[in-house]
Amino acid sequence: MNNQEIKDRYSDADLAEFKTIILEKIEKAQAQLEVYQSAYTNDSNNGTDDTSPTFKAFDEGSETMSKEANSQLAIRQEKFIRDLKNALIRIENKTYGICRVTGKLIKKERLRLVPHATLSIEAKNMQK
Repeated sequence: MNNQEIKDRYSDADLAEFKTIILEKIEKAQAQLEVYQSAYTNDSNNGTDDTSPTFKAFDEGSETMSKEANSQLAIRQEKFIRDLKNALIRIENKTYGICRVTGKLIKKERLRLVPHATLSIEAKNMQK
């Protein structure tokens, strides 16, 4: 491997570090996804039904809104997990950390914070 290739991608050691970060994030994200999914699929009210029609109607509306919110959170979490898994594929292909717009390496600091990033800050700013 010549010096030019080394500058065009992250080293195997760097990729291994990012892989560890991503695997940890996937594990946490999947646990959170399970919480969201159980919150919107759980129809059990644990015996907390109120017999008052006014409060019951309010509770049902509130419960529906809560289920919808949890459903939306679950959808976002699924996308996040998918993006992280795609980042793992890029690691395996040794294309991880390369901006898809500029072709330059994304800074390590950014990848540590947003490990599924595909754009450098420079490219993000060009989009605005």
